[in-house]
Amino acid sequence: MLNYEITSVAGKHKSRKRVGRGTGSGHGKTCGRGHKGSRSRAGATLSSVYEGGQMPLFRRLPKRGFNNYKFATRFDIINVSQLERFDDDTDVDVEQLSNAGLVDSCKSKVKILGGGGLTKKLQVTAHKFSKTAEQKIMGCGGTAKIIE
Repeated sequence: MLNYEITSVAGKHKSRKRVGRGTGSGHGKTCGRGHKGSRSRAGATLSSVYEGGQMPLFRRLPKRGFNNYKFATRFDIINVSQLERFDDDTDVDVEQLSNAGLVDSCKSKVKILGGGGLTKKLQVTAHKFSKTAEQKIMGCGGTAKIIE
């Protein structure tokens, strides 16, 4: 059946495969699992990297070089335009940003970037600021304080 032939009456929902209902059904006895072997057993799950006993690719390749992933400090990024939701003359810190749903948690490190515009005077406290973000906050009469 082709896609354009599907109607609400016929062919919209494909009926599920009912296995183990006799040899005449085509899915009797072993129910499409074959004979013996790991996948024929109930509860058998193989990892996505399993290659049938062959040495997996990630173990065949040599370990080389340095990866900074473990050591890098990751920042939650917020644009200046997102600070527009706060009222004028407000102290905006990581806890306020977390309550507003802009940051994952109070323990997150936050960097403010200069994307968008800002019209309100805010006292913003974060771990890092870009130059443009700092200029925009100061330009509206606010302050940008860095958390040590």
